Amino acid sequence: MEVNRKRRIRFTTMQILVIGFFAVIMIGGFLLWLPISNQKPIAFVDALFTSVTAVCVTGLVTIVPATQFTIFGKVILMLLIQVGGLGIIACATAFLLILRRRISVRERMMIQEAYSMDSLSGMVAMIIWVIKGTFLVEGIGALFYMIQFIPEFGVVTGFCYGIFHSISAFCNAGIDIIGDSSFQQYAGNPLISIVTMFLIMLGGLGFPVWQDVVYGLKKFFRRQETPRAILRKMHLHSKVVLLMTFIMIVGGALGVLLLDYSNPETLGGRPFGEKVLASFFQSVTTRTAGFATISQNGISEAGKFWSCILMFVGGSPGGTAGGVKTTTIALLFLNCLAVIRGGQDGECFGRRVRIENIRLASVLATVFLGILVLGTLLVSVLEPEVSFSRVLYETTSAICTVGLSADLTPSLGTPAKIVLMLMMYIGRVGPLTMAFAFAAKKNPKDNIRQLPSRGILIG
Repeated sequence: MEVNRKRRIRFTTMQILVIGFFAVIMIGGFLLWLPISNQKPIAFVDALFTSVTAVCVTGLVTIVPATQFTIFGKVILMLLIQVGGLGIIACATAFLLILRRRISVRERMMIQEAYSMDSLSGMVAMIIWVIKGTFLVEGIGALFYMIQFIPEFGVVTGFCYGIFHSISAFCNAGIDIIGDSSFQQYAGNPLISIVTMFLIMLGGLGFPVWQDVVYGLKKFFRRQETPRAILRKMHLHSKVVLLMTFIMIVGGALGVLLLDYSNPETLGGRPFGEKVLASFFQSVTTRTAGFATISQNGISEAGKFWSCILMFVGGSPGGTAGGVKTTTIALLFLNCLAVIRGGQDGECFGRRVRIENIRLASVLATVFLGILVLGTLLVSVLEPEVSFSRVLYETTSAICTVGLSADLTPSLGTPAKIVLMLMMYIGRVGPLTMAFAFAAKKNPKDNIRQLPSRGILIG
């Protein structure tokens, strides 16, 4: 007698990421829609939009979280941000570890693929390290926030505000529960501005860079190695990320300062020190954070375009940031430099960059730009009365999961909100992840047949 066995559906890691984020978003949208979560009625599309922006750690909102949600709703919002920041794989692994369940080889392979690690060894230890490091940094950030918030709002409220905004800043979500003007009231407050910037930068560097830096600092303070030796042993990825981060922050701040120096709606009329602080904050927050200390709608047209460029670049891989990533831009630049010099391979810090990395960087930037163009076109068609610069600012913020808004998102119609939700979702999961998750894989045997090569004119 034959026994029919049911075939189990096995999802790839990328399919699990895509489906997992979607499932969390839908559950979050339902929870935020419930009466217990709201102080006043909310449309389901707005609840779903808030869930998308929280899980995708973006920050664009159609409502004011401070006045819309109850304590229960704000806790749900905070948990959605935390899950979105850490990622589905890390959260699922942490849950299994809490249950004291053994992590299987397949689950370890999922972790390896999700974090682009070279080997299976140390996968679970890395997840534990990431989670501990996240909670430690968020805890320290919360304590610094409380220095300002407890005297201003009272012990209980200040304590809760400290935790919420530390999680929101580290996860690069940029969602606040203070009011409807983000951190604009703290534009001249060094404590809030500097703490927020450091949390954003740490979240945006990526966990692989964390490991390299922590390892190097341990060696330095124990006097086991010199700074030069530490830098020499640091991974190429970490070197590129740190260099690009420095260039983007300093260059971005200089651009903001020059373009809006005399703008009365943003930096004009402020003391020079406050202008510099606000410029650096704008430069850092455009790296996918979403908090703002100056009016985003009041930024000059040139300033808006400059901010769009910074948003498009975004943060670094392996962390909580979005955008095409600093390493992608670095690889494209190195490839251009190699071609101009007549070489074939990109070089950086005395190392040859793999051609596969450059190809992926080119594909990612092209797909990202394509989605941005399509989304901007759709929103412009759906909202014809809105200026192009404001539409571009909003769509760039959505696809790059930044969350900065030119005061447009709340006034958009439902179709335009759906476009932004799709862009935020694709931006957080990753265009390539979406493509690889459901694209049909090519049969290796197809490569046996060699096609004749032909040249195509360029330029």
